[in-house]
Amino acid sequence: MSYSCGKDSTLALYRMIKKGYNPVGLLVTVDKNASRSWFHGISKDLLNKVSHSLNIPLLLVECEGIEYEEEFNKALIKAKENLDANICVFGDIDLEAHRTWCTDRCNKAKIEAVFPLWNEDREKLTYEFIDEGFKAIIKKVKLEYLNEGFLGKVLNYDLVQDIKKTGADPCGENGEYHTFVYDGPLFKYKVNFKTNGNKLNKEYGFLDIEGNKDE
Repeated sequence: MSYSCGKDSTLALYRMIKKGYNPVGLLVTVDKNASRSWFHGISKDLLNKVSHSLNIPLLLVECEGIEYEEEFNKALIKAKENLDANICVFGDIDLEAHRTWCTDRCNKAKIEAVFPLWNEDREKLTYEFIDEGFKAIIKKVKLEYLNEGFLGKVLNYDLVQDIKKTGADPCGENGEYHTFVYDGPLFKYKVNFKTNGNKLNKEYGFLDIEGNKDE
């Protein structure tokens, strides 16, 4: 599973497990300079807690931006050779450029790329995620669409409506927001975390979170 700790990849994982597939690893790319996952900014300690709660091994791909594609390729080949992985699952919905990139990586590793959410209604997928009982907070926002007041809020029906009112996509598929999933039907236990406030740059707002040290 190409996993971001966000709602779409979690829902894709959930659907595949319900179909009877066995996940052999959570492939997560990490910025080696920041020690946090690319795009969502999840710390390595939290990634390990999520992996443990999901009871799926964590496959960290630590790289710089210039190495991203090559290291992703290597990780897929390693998963195929060492874990007998024959597919890689992605949570993309309808961005063709993303699908092409993912498919090219899998073709190079000679495994199948699978997209369980592909071309489905974005808003309906968001509600499905909520209805299934998953819990997620907004971890990152694109300030062009959403202000920092959205950071840390739990994703629910009312929040989706508030997101829509701004003109942003309710699913955040265009990068308007990213989530961190910490509980739900796939989790053995709720992943607890603490917040260290918000961090802003010209384009994005981030909620700084880390795992509780006493767990």
